[in-house]
Amino acid sequence: MATKPERDTVLLLTHSGDYYTVDRVAEALARRGAKTFRFDTDRFPREVRLAARLSGAGNYTIEDGAATCDARAVRAVWARKIWPPVLDEHLDPKFRQMCLRESVAALHGFFDGLHAARWVNDRAREDEAGNKLRQLRLAAEAGLAIPRTLLTNDAEQAREFFRENDGALVAKLLTAVSVSMGADSDFVYTNKVGAGDLEDAAGLRHSPMVFQEHIPKSLELRVAYVAGKFFVGALDASRTVGGQIDWRRAAPGECRWQRDEIPAELAAQLTTLMRRLQLVYGAIDIIRTPAGRHVFLEVNPGGEWGMLERDLDFPISEAIADALLV
Repeated sequence: MATKPERDTVLLLTHSGDYYTVDRVAEALARRGAKTFRFDTDRFPREVRLAARLSGAGNYTIEDGAATCDARAVRAVWARKIWPPVLDEHLDPKFRQMCLRESVAALHGFFDGLHAARWVNDRAREDEAGNKLRQLRLAAEAGLAIPRTLLTNDAEQAREFFRENDGALVAKLLTAVSVSMGADSDFVYTNKVGAGDLEDAAGLRHSPMVFQEHIPKSLELRVAYVAGKFFVGALDASRTVGGQIDWRRAAPGECRWQRDEIPAELAAQLTTLMRRLQLVYGAIDIIRTPAGRHVFLEVNPGGEWGMLERDLDFPISEAIADALLV
């Protein structure tokens, strides 16, 4: 009878283009005596092989070259980035959608075999937390200030909201498309809305958008929350050429992160929100106005924190390792 493996492994779920943060967490885990196994989900099914044998408790394994991970040895899972499977480019197009659908289903089914492990974050909770309108509702209930917000596919509603906010409006998507510390070419930024943008907004009927009042900024805060700890970075993009509306559009070197802190009342409100969302980790975006008011924008359950550790020497990777090994 085969011996059940010791639960001493942390599975790192990410993608093949990921760097820095995944390595920092792996190093922090190694210092704590934990083994790690990196699974780049975009390399499945072409390069990585999965197998799930169900008989009684079942046996789930991942094979990547000569390396094998037995799910029974997995103590925790860091769901850093779960990327869709990438299929062979030579696959017959008539089979592509079926193969992609089956690969996604297989991947999600395989994750169920890791139900006994600690997840950061739990996938179901993270999916729920990704609902931006739910975030804003819960944030307001927790006492946080939020921007006046409209989600619509109705052009007239958008024009009316523009007038209500005296033309001070920004537009954004409900879903995020960035995948790493550097935004890719398909990244869609938050943009200021002009009157001309809404004159003929018939395209809204094909894709709803989120419109929010434009909040004046003194500083933009990125708050990395890890199991009750806050790591706060602040950025002043007001004098940049492209980053005044969205700091991610600033040119490299135009503005720099600096250490910051948040008031105790704000920390308590954010803690309440994160507990309601049941997230162990989240990247929280907040605006500090010139009057010192803090306005909550959103929390990204898989948002970036690498720049805060790299530039400000915050021990975020250490905190994530601790949260995984609780």
